[in-house]
Formats: sequence, C-alpha cells, structure tokens
Amino acid sequence: MKVAAIKPLVDNYSIDQLREAEEDLYNEAPLSIEVDGADEGEKLTHILAAIEILHDMAKGIDYKMALRNYSSRVRNSIS
Repeated sequence: MKVAAIKPLVDNYSIDQLREAEEDLYNEAPLSIEVDGADEGEKLTHILAAIEILHDMAKGIDYKMALRNYSSRVRNSIS
C-alpha cells in the first residue's frame, strides 16, 4: 500500500468511479481511471483504500484521520 497512490484517487474520483474501477479489475477489463500500482493486486488495494477513506470522509472525518483509521484497520487485520 502506497499512500502516495491513494491520495490522488481520493482527491480525483468518486466512490462510484472507484467501484467501477474495482469491477474492471475483477473482470480483467481495462481500467476507466488511472491507478498507480505495480500489479492488479496493488491497484485493487489502492482502490479499496480510497473507497474506505471516502466513506469516512463522508461522515465528516478529514483525510489524514480517515487514512490513519484505514491504516490501523489494516495493521490490526494482519497482526
């Protein structure tokens, strides 16, 4: 997960656009948006992170706290 790849997704795309890109990856179709990542798995990680962060931001949480919350959930899930 690269924070530098997630921020542009949060800044430039809606949840619907990100969901469409997620579906594109699942269907092995060309992406409708630009997503940084070494492979499809990394791109999917960035898309899913951006979606979760945008959901938090819709609740009034700022970007930095939403990113922190997401990172914490990821760390807890792998420890």
